[in-house]
Amino acid sequence: MAGSSHRITLGPLVAAIDQGTSSTRFLVFNSKTAELLSHHQVEIKQSFPKEGWVEEDPKEILQSVYECMERTCEKLMQHNIDISNIKAIGVTNQRETTLVWDKETGEPLYNAIAEMSPQPSLVSTGVIHHQTKQISLWLDLRTQSTVERLINKTPGRNKNHLRHKTGLPISTYFSAVKLRWLMDNVSEVHEAVMSHRAMFGTVDSWLIWCLTGGKSGGVHCTDVTNASRTMLFNIHTMNWDPELCKYDCWFSFILLIIETPLSLSYLQICLGDQSAALVGQMCFKDGQAKNTYGTGCFLLRNTGSKPVMSDHGLLTTVAYKLGRDKPACYALEGSVAIAGAVVRWLQDNLGIIGSSEELEKLAASVGTSYGCYFVPAFSGLYAPYWEPSARGIICGLTQFTNKSHVAFAALEAVCFQTREILDAMNQDSGIPLNQLQVDGGMTSNRLLMQLQADILCIPVVKPSMPETTALGAAMAAGAAEGVSVWSLNPEDLSEVTSEKFEPQINPEESEFRYARWKKAVEKSKNWETTQPSSDPGVIFCSIPLGFYIIGSMLMLIGFGSG
Repeated sequence: MAGSSHRITLGPLVAAIDQGTSSTRFLVFNSKTAELLSHHQVEIKQSFPKEGWVEEDPKEILQSVYECMERTCEKLMQHNIDISNIKAIGVTNQRETTLVWDKETGEPLYNAIAEMSPQPSLVSTGVIHHQTKQISLWLDLRTQSTVERLINKTPGRNKNHLRHKTGLPISTYFSAVKLRWLMDNVSEVHEAVMSHRAMFGTVDSWLIWCLTGGKSGGVHCTDVTNASRTMLFNIHTMNWDPELCKYDCWFSFILLIIETPLSLSYLQICLGDQSAALVGQMCFKDGQAKNTYGTGCFLLRNTGSKPVMSDHGLLTTVAYKLGRDKPACYALEGSVAIAGAVVRWLQDNLGIIGSSEELEKLAASVGTSYGCYFVPAFSGLYAPYWEPSARGIICGLTQFTNKSHVAFAALEAVCFQTREILDAMNQDSGIPLNQLQVDGGMTSNRLLMQLQADILCIPVVKPSMPETTALGAAMAAGAAEGVSVWSLNPEDLSEVTSEKFEPQINPEESEFRYARWKKAVEKSKNWETTQPSSDPGVIFCSIPLGFYIIGSMLMLIGFGSG
């Protein structure tokens, strides 16, 4: 918190709504120094109606945003900070969480089907302490049979059949298959679609629609970073794709993209959470990369103005587009399903630790896994494997192995999974990464950061400001057209310092441990399969689906106010 002498001379302020699976936060920054002045956080409840299902209440999400904004403003006023100095608000959100609501009543038609949480929800970030009781540990897997049926219909049973347009494999992870499930299994959604009352969106769309008027003229929109995660968006044309929206059907329609300012004057820009973190880490140059360590890990590498299609199991996604007339920048992305979530598993399921801080002490007490390897594939393997049938294993156990070795192996698992993604990125780009920017709650674990540098054989750089996702949304909002109170030039934010972790083991030792990890991964594959249903249904095959997505969904590119 700024000292009282600084409050008198504070310049323009910029805020961010950071809405994730574990919590909602509202944060206010000084646009000149990137200093976090005030914040408030509200935890979000997840429900698990069936095994493999993760849901959240859209109305609770919305109410949490209102509460966070109100409480943060109260804190600012208590410190004599004029809230009228807040010149812009950015929105950052969980990207793949999917919901449908009634545009006439404004009511959600079903719970939001959640994504895996990238939030730093398990450990103290040094600024905000997260105390989530239920974490979104499992990716929602209800659409697995739908995905398998779709893959079986593609030439050669190819999960990458749509990748040339979307940059994505056919997977339970993305919004389109969740939307298909909602239409097929929730009568209220089906009826609303048939009567053209349904609105579909990711969390950003729901929040912006509500904040800009809701059923009384709310703006129904998204940005390109969220749209690129739906499996309905062409990342080359930067538009909804007719072929994707009518996949396996025969009808035509016109897609409409409108560039328009939001009616809520302070709300300037929206970015998916991982894109916001990339901006917050100031990874604006081709080849720069960041990894967010939360419940899962998300590694993004900026590839510049041209999308790079991965041959090694990575996603190609839109990194950001910071204005109407600005070019889109792309990224390669790899996601780790279980990173910080393994801490809660060791605590709640095995009971070998009492807190995340205890994990670091326990692992440091032995300094080695003693040949024990832990593959936490609790809900399958993500990049670069995309193997939903994999399950977790702990192997290499001996009579000497104890809980400290397992704790060390759990931390190493996070680092090995990151190494796998980084190796794939280096192969796809042809240029080795020379350092990795890191953020998220797990980066407070210094042993983990040192292990990461040792396993990658490159420096790991941790910024002094851990809230990079919210910071990135605020930076983009403050730099938006018509606002221009925040410079995106890294040299103008010299007060943001960092700590660098250099490798401390020789490359031969690193390679030996990594090879043993890869052997363990192979043992985890092909444990579970889902029997295909006799129902020949396909995703996207619905005339009303095409009409209601296209008729009601507007793409907002460049949330400028001018």
